[in-house]
Amino acid sequence: QVHLVESGGGLVQAGDSLRLSCKTTRRTSTMAWFRQAPGKEREFVAAIRLRDGTTNYTDSAKGRFAISRDLAKSTMYLQMNTLKPEDTAVYYCAGSDSALLFGTISMYDYWGQGTQVTVAS
Repeated sequence: QVHLVESGGGLVQAGDSLRLSCKTTRRTSTMAWFRQAPGKEREFVAAIRLRDGTTNYTDSAKGRFAISRDLAKSTMYLQMNTLKPEDTAVYYCAGSDSALLFGTISMYDYWGQGTQVTVAS
């Protein structure tokens, strides 16, 4: 059984930065961040292969967001810079036993409860 717990969300102003954390009870092959804005479908943000740190980003996250992991702490991070109001969403941590860096929801077996990020204009 894998439990994922997100933290670090909050209310920030446009242009601010925020770092999300996701602690896991068991290491999976890949971990990822997804987000879901009100009235919209959950969408992929970024993924990281824990073995070698290889990453994959959605286009909207490239250059502003950075995914990383600390194996000793069993924790994954999402550093978000230059936040925009359209980044407002519930951010979910996900884990997969596959080593492929897919951005597809169905590829992920384990999910956290989510953490709210609100970016005010």
